[in-house]
Amino acid sequence: MRGLPVLFVLLVALAGCTAPALPGDGSPVTTPIETPSETPATTESETPPTTTTTAPESTETATQTATPTAQATTTYPPASGYGPWGSDPVIVDVEAPNDGRDYETLVREATVFWEQNDARYLGYEIEYAVDSDARNPDIIVQFSDEIPECSGQADAVGCAPYITDRRQIERPATVYVKTGFGDDSTVEITEHELGHTLGLAHGDEPASLMNSTGILYTLPRTNATEKAFPWDDPEFTVYVDDSGSTDPAEARDQIQHAFDYFEAGAPGMPDNLTYTYVDDPEDAEVRISFAEESPCGEGAASCAAVSGYDPDGDDALETYDRFEVVLVDLDTDAVGWHVGYWTAHYLGAEDDADKPDPFRDATYSERRSEWWT
Repeated sequence: MRGLPVLFVLLVALAGCTAPALPGDGSPVTTPIETPSETPATTESETPPTTTTTAPESTETATQTATPTAQATTTYPPASGYGPWGSDPVIVDVEAPNDGRDYETLVREATVFWEQNDARYLGYEIEYAVDSDARNPDIIVQFSDEIPECSGQADAVGCAPYITDRRQIERPATVYVKTGFGDDSTVEITEHELGHTLGLAHGDEPASLMNSTGILYTLPRTNATEKAFPWDDPEFTVYVDDSGSTDPAEARDQIQHAFDYFEAGAPGMPDNLTYTYVDDPEDAEVRISFAEESPCGEGAASCAAVSGYDPDGDDALETYDRFEVVLVDLDTDAVGWHVGYWTAHYLGAEDDADKPDPFRDATYSERRSEWWT
């Protein structure tokens, strides 16, 4: 079960196509650990678990005025001569869906980049005239949610002809750019594809733009905490490390009761959940472990961390891909309740009022009861 990661690999062939691919390690983003608490076993009432965010300790540094260090500034001579497009401004038409976005401004930003950097990267002068109503354009920048097949590359996010000689130009040349990306990424894709029409291939400078890999962000998406179900699908794999448990067999029974409760259709939760146990933690979307000392907040009996994907780059997860629960020196008969609590939390019930009844204001004894029956 994998969401769309933040990283797209730009595989642009000489024809100029840009395609996304999964990163090699599929590295997720992890949110801060959150902790519920337990009161001592001697009391019959206890404070319900609360969610807190662990923040790094603040540090103070002395303020000191430093003398600026002189740095050399690289200058580039004016570009001489003209490339395959000649000396006249390259007329660029913009064809885009009527979705409220100002695509013409995004294209103009991309062309300005090349106009300002032609001496540095091209060695010749280039000038553009961007007009959505242009007649007889030299280039059409076509925005679409589907990109035509580009040199055999599937799932492309952009495509453009690779032009090094004026004889290769068939006016109007079409540059395709896929919609659905944020403004900065849309400009980056357009710059990359225009680079191919200017004779640049992969590995050419500017390498950060013309290399075959890069990072793109989508338009804003709904955050996981705002979704009714923040996962790709309801089929979960579970890994249990019971090495730190005082009674491994009973602890596993407790965990089984918790997941059976959700599989049977817990109130307010999805009714099609499944949980399959695996022997390798790398294969698990849910990981349960035990610890004698708390990696959580002080006095916490359990804590959890979630990881997932942030395709729109807003520093908030849009889709979860894994969560881990750590049980800290906990009575075995309370294991199932804590696992159930965090399961409900990461199924979309962050607010305790939205969780099934057993996880709302449960007393010390209720947490150790057969609450799943």
